[in-house]
Amino acid sequence: MWLINDQLMKFLLSTITFISVFTSVFSQGEEIGPLTFNSSLNAANSLNILKSGSTFDSTFIYISDTLSLPFFDEFSKNHFQQYNADYSDFGVTSDKKYQLLNNITSSPISNDFLATGQQTFRRVYDLNTATFIDQNFDDSIVKVGDLSTYPVVYTPTSMYPPFYIYDTIGAPDIPDTVWIVGPEYYQDSATQFFAPLNDANSFWLDAQAYHNYRYGFEPRSLGVVTFDGLDENGFPYAIGSTITNYADFLTSKPLDMAPLNAGDSVYFSFLYQKQGFGDIPEDGDSLVLEFYAKDLDQWFRVWSVNGGATEPFKSATILVEDAKYFKKGFQFRFKNYGALSGSLDHFHIDYVHLRPLSGYQDTLFKDFAFSYTIGSLLKTYTSVPWDHFKNNSTGKMNDAAQIVVHNGSNLTENNQNGAIEINYGGSAEGNYTLIAQDLSGGAINYGPRTTYYSEHDLSGGYVYDITKLGTQVEFDLLATASAQFPNFPGNDSTVATQKFSNYYSYDDGSAEAAYGPTGAQARLAIKYTAYEVDSLIGMNMHFVPSVNDVSNNLFLLTVWDDNDGIPGTVLYQDESFFPRQPIYSNDQNGFITYYFKDTMKVAVGQTFFVGWKQFDAERLNIGLDRNLDNKTETYYSINNGVNWSTSNFDGSVMIRPIFSTAVDAELGVPSIVNEEISVSIYPNPTSNSVTIDVNGANYEGADLYSTDGRLINSAEETKIDMSSLPNGIYFIRLKGLNTKAYKVIKN
Repeated sequence: MWLINDQLMKFLLSTITFISVFTSVFSQGEEIGPLTFNSSLNAANSLNILKSGSTFDSTFIYISDTLSLPFFDEFSKNHFQQYNADYSDFGVTSDKKYQLLNNITSSPISNDFLATGQQTFRRVYDLNTATFIDQNFDDSIVKVGDLSTYPVVYTPTSMYPPFYIYDTIGAPDIPDTVWIVGPEYYQDSATQFFAPLNDANSFWLDAQAYHNYRYGFEPRSLGVVTFDGLDENGFPYAIGSTITNYADFLTSKPLDMAPLNAGDSVYFSFLYQKQGFGDIPEDGDSLVLEFYAKDLDQWFRVWSVNGGATEPFKSATILVEDAKYFKKGFQFRFKNYGALSGSLDHFHIDYVHLRPLSGYQDTLFKDFAFSYTIGSLLKTYTSVPWDHFKNNSTGKMNDAAQIVVHNGSNLTENNQNGAIEINYGGSAEGNYTLIAQDLSGGAINYGPRTTYYSEHDLSGGYVYDITKLGTQVEFDLLATASAQFPNFPGNDSTVATQKFSNYYSYDDGSAEAAYGPTGAQARLAIKYTAYEVDSLIGMNMHFVPSVNDVSNNLFLLTVWDDNDGIPGTVLYQDESFFPRQPIYSNDQNGFITYYFKDTMKVAVGQTFFVGWKQFDAERLNIGLDRNLDNKTETYYSINNGVNWSTSNFDGSVMIRPIFSTAVDAELGVPSIVNEEISVSIYPNPTSNSVTIDVNGANYEGADLYSTDGRLINSAEETKIDMSSLPNGIYFIRLKGLNTKAYKVIKN
């Protein structure tokens, strides 16, 4: 469907050629870079897509409602207008337009009408004189409408019968008619639907900017709106380019300012921040605010700021006093100027407020609020396997759960106890008290306009109920805290979900940057200390497109044991002729599961490392969650694993080890028994065939592979014929056994 504005979906090009790197590169051999699309949006949003590329048929035009003042949005919730009308909805009207109309009456031409724009004729051939005469057909004037746009514009056009007639004088035949194949003029129609919007809880008409809870640095409440170079579907406006221009727009619904005038002290105010957890906008980039004068049908710039590095959110206040704005239909909009090739040049806004009978002092957002959503109640991890927790729940609740609140009052305010409530299936499970003096950083009360970080010991009291049945369990969390002055109550609480599945994770599921070591043969290893000794079956990885498309680069999944806090012996590594490639998920912040070869289970100790060995020098762009910092668990090596360094970049690498748990049955992962076996393959080298001799296990057959990983032959016998194969190196892997691949030389 179409929206009122003309910002249509831009499609992601297949090759990424240039995007400026948004963070400095460290010389030690690791980098971070910007995202080129927002995976939170690219699969979630499907607005603005036409049902047909050449007609407006069955599309919607939305007619906005008009809001009354005051206008207030602090973005704790998403107040973007949703465009999901159905043809049968109340109030929906339609207008059917035909492609061809009678030039005199403007009534639709018959449905069986066909015509061409080229001159056609009747040709008469005289056998006696061997000459012919062409008699041109008369044209008809028909109004032709362009059904690709609404309203339809009609143009009077000359048309001719879509055929030629050939007649011969002096012969007993009848005239021949030759029809034109696919004449360009025929009757068609398209129906445009009109849907009135009537939702006072939706404040914004467009959604190119991104409502989120993760990109603002120390926001004064939950939620901000972020401006970058990505459209509403998470795709770049102009990927593979160096173009800078206006990108995201955030436009208010029309507002009724007619009852007011300049003497009513109408103030417009908001908070803004550059960069945050995103990309630093350059000095030539900008965030712009414009007001719309209804009677003049014109937008006027009233405020702007250039790019720069992250600072605390700042306030901007504008007295609305020009008479041209005091009309019914007044609007305002934010827009950003920057690079159009990716998630670049970030600006963020918050607490947008327009109201009369105000003053400058009333626009300073006297609110008490959570700045971030509550995180995991587990120590260290955001998720762990449910059976690991059930078996080892003692001491696993967080003894330093972080709560971040902001006192937006310009006065010292009294603190109060807060709480964390845990629910399961809608029923209360337990709770914790958040001590008031801890929330205010040990002070008696909250200081004016101050952000407070506090840690709370949840290791005593409630523990997630280990009697809950299932292999994957979720608990709902609600945190509350408040101060004793009138403020916006919606920001005094925050919700989250504690998930238990079959993996460990440090991250919150959202990537703000792309990360990886650089250098040929570089290694990346993420350290985990599990609740119990077990076996891994693979890894979940969240790769993100960035400066260069590296989806064709190769790496080997690798697992290391612990060597006094750094990666030690390799417990598992993909074989070089079975490498992996980064895969970009189309799901919202989707993880791709990489299972070990042949569903192998890899036994690990309580502390282990997971990651990869890469072949090429370029970073592989694994997602980096910059809201949760676990850089001390991130290790990389650029000299073949001889030396290891910890990361210089704050954040959590989005690689999650998958354990062999009860979820295996749901995933269809078979249990493989590791046995001590010996394998002999002879003769090697061979010119004809090889024989396979296995001791200590049942022989079920073997697969023969080329060096590029192509399966050449699969045999159940112990002898494999190689006589017809070209000379070279081949690999044999035994079926059903957790063994390595064996190299065989054919000569």
